[in-house]
Amino acid sequence: MNKSTLFSPIALRGLQARNRLVVSPMCQYSAVNGFANDWHFAHLARFALGGFGIVMIEATAVTETGRITHGDLGLWSNAQIPPLARIAKFLRENGAIPAIQLAHAGGRAASQRPWEGDGQLTVADAQARDEAPWQVVAASACAHRPNHQVPLALDETGLEAIRQDWRTAAQRALQAGFDIVEVHAAHGFLLNGFLSPLTNLRDDGYGGDFEARVRFPLEVIGIVREVWPQDKPVFVRVSATDWVEGGWSGDDTVEFAKRLRALGVDVVDCSSGGIGYPSPPIASDYQTNFAARVHRESGIKSMAVRLISEPTAAQTLITDGHADLVALGREALHNPQWPLHAQRALGADPLNYELWPIQAGHWLRNRERGRQAMKPNKE
Repeated sequence: MNKSTLFSPIALRGLQARNRLVVSPMCQYSAVNGFANDWHFAHLARFALGGFGIVMIEATAVTETGRITHGDLGLWSNAQIPPLARIAKFLRENGAIPAIQLAHAGGRAASQRPWEGDGQLTVADAQARDEAPWQVVAASACAHRPNHQVPLALDETGLEAIRQDWRTAAQRALQAGFDIVEVHAAHGFLLNGFLSPLTNLRDDGYGGDFEARVRFPLEVIGIVREVWPQDKPVFVRVSATDWVEGGWSGDDTVEFAKRLRALGVDVVDCSSGGIGYPSPPIASDYQTNFAARVHRESGIKSMAVRLISEPTAAQTLITDGHADLVALGREALHNPQWPLHAQRALGADPLNYELWPIQAGHWLRNRERGRQAMKPNKE
């Protein structure tokens, strides 16, 4: 088999992923009271069968009031562990490293599902679906969008409660059998709200200059790193820029990544935006450039995500040293077997189906042999 760099294994502390391809966490908004169900199992199982090296569970709320919507997954209760453990077990048994993203939505909480309006929950939602709004909290009293409620600014009591929520959720994720945990500090979520000067208007030790704004996110990430075993990696998702003048910038991300590395974080997952909702430049590399810069200037592994669809483009990111991992989201939804098709597109032997599940691979190998036998003999 032609071994491309995209399909080379990567060591992450005591783990080894079979390739550099990751399923990005994608909210399904289909949980009930935070519990995973058969939809989540089927949705995620197909990616392990499709050949991804790491499969990451969607943003999973560390506390009930930290959900984006009523349909979010959660780990605020021990009772929520078993259905997630079932998923983690299947992923591992089928060659993928099970990962989970933990999150607190901050000012984005108490929202409607995207297909139900994507605004703040209202009395009408409570009447129609028994999904009432709740009071949201954030770094400062800044509404996420004009059509969202104004959050309460967290005081020290609230900050301490959230620290403990992250600790217990990470402990539950470990009990559920996940090998990688990712802390969500992007997209206008709670920790991102502390980082960005656009939404952190605090005048205490957690607001003001860069060092003060990164303080609470680093405290939370440090707690997760403390809980997570030393032989297992911790990822952090960041919005590498707000895309707004005066907001969080690429320079800030590089400095933050250096602090994450010192804290024991293993991979920075480079996304962007989420505060103010400006329009980023539409180009295939508009986010991957941030991953390349973090990789180059911070000395930490980086993961590139967004608008990656072609195998050659994904391979180039790895070959040229711009990123260590490549994450696919909507492209994975479009083609859950993207890695298996990409491996062949990058030059694998047409009869080599060793990366496919054996239950399918032997049939497909026979089909390919039949196709080759039917080709006209040119001699």
